[in-house]
Amino acid sequence: MVRQSLGVVAAALAVASCSVRPQPAEVGEVSVPESPAARMFPVGAPSDYQLGGAYPPPAGVTMVVRDSTARPEAGMYNVCYVNGFQTQPADRELWLGERGDLVLRGNGGQPVVDPNWPGEMLLDTSTVEKRARLATIVGATITACATAGFDAVEIDNLDSDTRSRGALTVENNLALATQLAESAHDKGLLVGQKNAAGLAERGKADVGFDFAVAEECVAYAECAEYTAVYGQRVLAVEYTDNLPARGVCDDPNRPRATIIRDRDLVKPGERGYSYQRC
Repeated sequence: MVRQSLGVVAAALAVASCSVRPQPAEVGEVSVPESPAARMFPVGAPSDYQLGGAYPPPAGVTMVVRDSTARPEAGMYNVCYVNGFQTQPADRELWLGERGDLVLRGNGGQPVVDPNWPGEMLLDTSTVEKRARLATIVGATITACATAGFDAVEIDNLDSDTRSRGALTVENNLALATQLAESAHDKGLLVGQKNAAGLAERGKADVGFDFAVAEECVAYAECAEYTAVYGQRVLAVEYTDNLPARGVCDDPNRPRATIIRDRDLVKPGERGYSYQRC
């Protein structure tokens, strides 16, 4: 899920030239143990974020994030996008049918939907039994990512409880996230936290996340919350409708792996496509 914009806050400027060389942990990081496997994450790698459709990455890119339905890019570090806490729009009928009791319901029994993404229904993480079933279903997608040849997964919508009208809790979602992280690690994949900066410390210490994908952490002044926990194992994705590239790249708190994309993440040649990196 692409985070909603705060609106354009400045005119677009040319992208600044920035370094992405791996470096040691930053002063001020929170001391949270990490798995040896997490050290395999390509710190500061020139990256692309391709959730709107796969295409040959721009020159110099060595890490790419793609949807679980896409294929990994040969010769690169590949991260597989998995919607762990909400449904994908194309799967609506499947979830409302045989999985109907796993969709969170509101007044009158209607599915609770993400107000920013009306095609996505929230999954009900409120009980141990439901979390176990969800872990099996989402775990199958994680397995498919591993089989396809991805190196890691990012788990989206960890913060769905904030859109649940009080029906879900942070603890519900962290419990499911832990199961999904275990599933990924069992398949030899690293697993990334997506957004929810305030949960970074628990995400690493309790869930077992190895890295983070942070949308608009520069725009929302959240980058330091991620790097304090994950060091430079953070991919920051900013959007052209919210901040100019120079404003992003000049921010001293941004992760070394920072890119600026169009909001809809379209492919080259499609209207609105934009890609820049720091």
